[in-house]
Amino acid sequence: ELESDRGSVADTAAADLRRIERDLHDGAQARLVTLAMDLGLAKEKLLQDPQAAADMVDEAHGEVKLALQELRDLARGIHPAILTDRGLGPALSALAARCTADVTVTVDLPDRPAQAIEGITYFTVSELLQNITKHAQARTARIDIWKTHDRLLLQTTDDGKGGATTTGTGTGLAGLADRLTAVDGLLILDSPTGGPTTITAELPWR
Repeated sequence: ELESDRGSVADTAAADLRRIERDLHDGAQARLVTLAMDLGLAKEKLLQDPQAAADMVDEAHGEVKLALQELRDLARGIHPAILTDRGLGPALSALAARCTADVTVTVDLPDRPAQAIEGITYFTVSELLQNITKHAQARTARIDIWKTHDRLLLQTTDDGKGGATTTGTGTGLAGLADRLTAVDGLLILDSPTGGPTTITAELPWR
């Protein structure tokens, strides 16, 4: 079991690194390369055609703003600043605002859990909300988080079509269950066809 868990953690870390590398290469890096070329052309035109050079600098300025936004989005995907600064409640409310369903968030914790557990909880909710948006066709959803003894409990419910499974492809629930198992957590799924879907995750408080 330890070898399996260690393998899951290693695979997850490798997948995250590949995602970050791909996002940097295809996003901000490509945009910055284009920006450098545009500024080089603008420099050449500066004396010959100042107006054209000024227009190119304006375009480059816009590219800088887009590149900065892409880098902020990437950093948020690694570890969102709002989670570090304000904790799970505000961070999950920000996630819920981007979901297609009307989501109610309730966080009842005496204090903040360990940073690693807090991060895993955040990304677990993020994955579950993405599933609701992509697959559930739900109108409303609810997220509840509370502490019981030395465990953090997370439960999401939605009024969607149900039928979710940890053995299917495309939902990400199987990988999510593996990630939780690797940190001594577990995932319980109740999703009959026709709904509703209730997913309960349990994590060590630490």
